[in-house]
Amino acid sequence: MILAIQHEDGTGPGLVGERIAAAGVALDLRCPFQGDDLPSTLEGYEGLLVLGGTPGTYDVDIAPWLPHARDLLREAVRDQVPTLGVCLGGQLLAAACGGEVAVAARPQVGLYGLRAHPAAADDRLFAGFPADGQAVQWHWDEITSLPPGAVPLLWDADFPFQAYRLGPVAWGVQFHPEVLLDSARAWAKDESGKLARLGVDVAGMLCRIEAAEPALRALWGGVADRWIGVVGSHPAAPGADHRETAMRPAE
Repeated sequence: MILAIQHEDGTGPGLVGERIAAAGVALDLRCPFQGDDLPSTLEGYEGLLVLGGTPGTYDVDIAPWLPHARDLLREAVRDQVPTLGVCLGGQLLAAACGGEVAVAARPQVGLYGLRAHPAAADDRLFAGFPADGQAVQWHWDEITSLPPGAVPLLWDADFPFQAYRLGPVAWGVQFHPEVLLDSARAWAKDESGKLARLGVDVAGMLCRIEAAEPALRALWGGVADRWIGVVGSHPAAPGADHRETAMRPAE
């Protein structure tokens, strides 16, 4: 079973959740913003997925569960529980293990290209990353330094730490591999004022994401499948339940 932590409405596991369901893996989706408790430990879980959201890494006043999420991420790295941190989740993973996160000088919103660091060639998720690989970005903060021992995997001209690996089975990404057009359209509507102040051409951005959706689904669905494969092949945490159970619906 995979534990997933969702930080606000409309930021569910999306494409990654689809691939988890297709693999027949149970997903325990916890929404602490709705009052769900987070488990005290990862005992019984085979994987950890921490999603994105509006709160910043240190915004405990509006998201008081974030220190607990960081504790679970630290436990996952220590005990080698396969982990994927997405956007805020990737920032929380970095901060939990000794990295640093700060407000970005220039936010990224929309579809952006990514490049692979040399270390990606041997990575279990990102080996063979295409030269024209793209992802949906939607972040105002950034990882400014990685934790000790972390391996950078993907980058772009403005953000050197778009993806990284920490230990053998924990990954953090700054972008949104789970997001396709429907989510981007909903986020753009919810944040129309903020995007207008940034000068974002929302209609053009959504057209580009729509045109790229088949490629995004193939690229990030494949990465999700490989991460799920790591979850399935890695030694199970104590008490982990391999039986399939009903998956709570993704937002």
